[in-house]
Amino acid sequence: MTDAPPPEQPLPPPGSHHPTYHPGSADPALNRPVHERYPQIRPTSGYGDPRVRHTGPGPGAGTDQEPERSSKLTARLALAMTVVVGQLWGLTVLIDEWMEGNTGTAWWGAGFLCLSFLVVLALWLLDPKDR
Repeated sequence: MTDAPPPEQPLPPPGSHHPTYHPGSADPALNRPVHERYPQIRPTSGYGDPRVRHTGPGPGAGTDQEPERSSKLTARLALAMTVVVGQLWGLTVLIDEWMEGNTGTAWWGAGFLCLSFLVVLALWLLDPKDR
């Protein structure tokens, strides 16, 4: 078992590589204002900098460029999610029937699951350029 460090660590000697900082540090160099610690950050850095001509991603960003494609993909996604929910429900019914010994009903359920998988596959094959 290792010994735990004492609760109060003494401050490292001045001139050490990385002095330990804590709020209200005893080392005055660590308590300087931000503009003194980082002189490269000027009040005009960023939005006030004359070198910045364009802020943001540009015109048209965030708007739908192809609304027809977006609506088609949304409809396909909604249909696929409906099929997945149906598959989960069918799997639940299939397992219940199988566990009760109704193997004939379970085989019909397995057929339903295969058919719903083929529906999702057909949706995927419908438009190859959307992949």
